[in-house]
Amino acid sequence: MTTRILVAETGADIPPELAQQHGIAIVPMHVSFGNQTFDDGTIPVSRIFEHYRTTGELPKTSGSMPEDFAKVFDAIEREHPDAQIIHLAYSAVTTCSYESALTAAKGRSGITSYDTKSVTAGQALVVLSIAELLEAQPDISDAALDEAIRNRIERIRMAFLPGSLEFLRAGGRLSNAAYVGAHILRIKPVVEILDGKLVATKKYRGSSMQAAKKLMAEYPQQENLDRSRIVFIRAEGLSPDIERVAEEEAREQGFQSVSWITTGNVISSHGGPGAFGIVGFAKE
Repeated sequence: MTTRILVAETGADIPPELAQQHGIAIVPMHVSFGNQTFDDGTIPVSRIFEHYRTTGELPKTSGSMPEDFAKVFDAIEREHPDAQIIHLAYSAVTTCSYESALTAAKGRSGITSYDTKSVTAGQALVVLSIAELLEAQPDISDAALDEAIRNRIERIRMAFLPGSLEFLRAGGRLSNAAYVGAHILRIKPVVEILDGKLVATKKYRGSSMQAAKKLMAEYPQQENLDRSRIVFIRAEGLSPDIERVAEEEAREQGFQSVSWITTGNVISSHGGPGAFGIVGFAKE
């Protein structure tokens, strides 16, 4: 039986206990502010938000570098010299991580990288579902596994409501004029991941609670999500009331498994405090 080891970046926001449970190797992405650079996940998210509040400066985020992957690949090869390494990558159009993995894999055998075309919980759900498949079918053929991975990448869906328009403005994703107009009109943009890119697709007007309710009411139907599983995204600062309402709505819509993923340093630097999102697989 072939040993297969899954690899993903910290930007997938896979909870450490799940990564350990499924034997998923995690490669660090990075955040920088001031004169310091940190591995994603090594500082509290609250420090990022506090830094912005006191300085008006957003951290810069960067993908995993070839040396980051080389360290992880080396460790896997030492412990499992005959293992097949499967890297399920953070969206390649948003960061250098995918290309870094290809660079680190040069001269090595048994390493395959796939672009999940997703980020945070979208990437996480692809990775976790493949981990579960490998545990249920450890003898699955390479061809069948390849088909399963590509199928999940094709079907993954994700949409979120940024928690702070200030973060979008500070990050250059929203002009000052658009920020003022959106703030006055209480407009909440919906950001979807489409072919690996983060795209603002629609706008809701009202409070964060009203926008979250609209997203929850519309998005699962719009994308025909499989009711076996839904994953919600939350950034630090999300209202517990929104969490409660989202779970209630998910149960009413017939979702069997409801779980949450909390954004780490990289994603929180873009979405801001209180971001909320929905992830699931479209029905086949």
